[in-house]
Amino acid sequence: MDERGVAVERSALPASVRRGYGLGSVATGSFGTVPGLLLLPYLTDRLGVTAGLAGLVVLLPKAWDVLLNPVAGRISDRSTHPAGRRRPFLLRAGLTLAVAFVLLFAGPTSPTALATTWVVVLFLACASAYAFFQVPYVAMPAELTDDYDERTRLMTWRVAVLALAILVSGGLAPVVRDAVGPEQGYRAVGLFVGALILVGTVGAWWGTRAAPVRRAATAGGSLRDQLRVVGSSREFRTLLGVFVLQALATGAMLAGVDYVARVQLGRPGASAVLFVCFVAPALLVTPLWQRVGERHGKRTGYLWGSVLLGVGALATLVALPLGTAATAVTVGVVGVGYAACQMFPLAMLPDVAAADTARTGEDRAGTYTGVWTAGETLGLAVGPFLYALVLTLGGYVSSTDAAAAQPDSARTAIALGFTVVPAVLVAASVLVLRRYRLDPKETG
Repeated sequence: MDERGVAVERSALPASVRRGYGLGSVATGSFGTVPGLLLLPYLTDRLGVTAGLAGLVVLLPKAWDVLLNPVAGRISDRSTHPAGRRRPFLLRAGLTLAVAFVLLFAGPTSPTALATTWVVVLFLACASAYAFFQVPYVAMPAELTDDYDERTRLMTWRVAVLALAILVSGGLAPVVRDAVGPEQGYRAVGLFVGALILVGTVGAWWGTRAAPVRRAATAGGSLRDQLRVVGSSREFRTLLGVFVLQALATGAMLAGVDYVARVQLGRPGASAVLFVCFVAPALLVTPLWQRVGERHGKRTGYLWGSVLLGVGALATLVALPLGTAATAVTVGVVGVGYAACQMFPLAMLPDVAAADTARTGEDRAGTYTGVWTAGETLGLAVGPFLYALVLTLGGYVSSTDAAAAQPDSARTAIALGFTVVPAVLVAASVLVLRRYRLDPKETG
């Protein structure tokens, strides 16, 4: 019996498998972070694209993933590869993603129309490859273990590596750009992040080679049939709604970091400081959040983390006029909440998929994950678009010179998009999360 009075069969995974699986987050963390952090500034302040159009450029390839991710999930559900249902996808898709990301920032910078077209095409290629890496990767935990708490421990490893990957990629990418200079800086970022994606891909593929895999029968019927079944799960719809709202909030904050540092704080180098404060707390507090989940339940831990995320974002509005140090403190509070808002939903998603398998005897974890990652991708894409829209309303001046003067209305828009908009989104997510009610006894 565990602390919730639920009888469970312990099936701990080898530590090597936890570490190997966690390495995949080097790829997902790097690709999920750097475009959200630097692609919008690259378009507006390097290529001279207007803020509204730049927001669309960032959004549209990601919106394609909303359609592609469920397809990728269904394809991996149907896989009969001897190396595993999901694992072979990691290597093929991950290598493609690494190459495409290097090319993303290696294109022409003028004329603007040609440069923008290059970014759209290559970002679309990145998004497509990422779908076939991310969806099988996120689906794996439902098949690696049937233990409710073991999934939390597995996600603890993943989120710890994810935090480190986000810290390294997001913290160093602006440093690499600034150190190399405006002409070749973004190309250096492409090489740097492409190498990180390669490390994560090979590490996850090799590290999970000895992982136990529990296979249920592949769910029959068409993709539309499976999406209908997935959509009928109230708990999945609730969890997905919460995660998408928080992905919107996170995407908006990531897109705003560079603008806040350059325009609000007047210190371009502060972008790395803010990013470290946002991500670094996860390296320290993720094991603590694991204990909260085991003692009080995943839903409670998720609620507490969400509140911290929203309060920290709102407090940052007050901290911005006080300077970099005060802003770093409030962004650190955001980071503590962010760690919980990554770990708990990723540990709860396999519970939902496992409950469905236990109820039906059929495995549709890939379909669940495809819809989930589609929602996450859309949120992280719409977040920067939303931030770009706020900039447009504030009259932000796009230029090939990042030091171009901005009107007071643009400065206000930069601050509100970074603080109030995410706080409102997180508050809405908390209201939705209160409806989640999955019994641990249903998860296998």
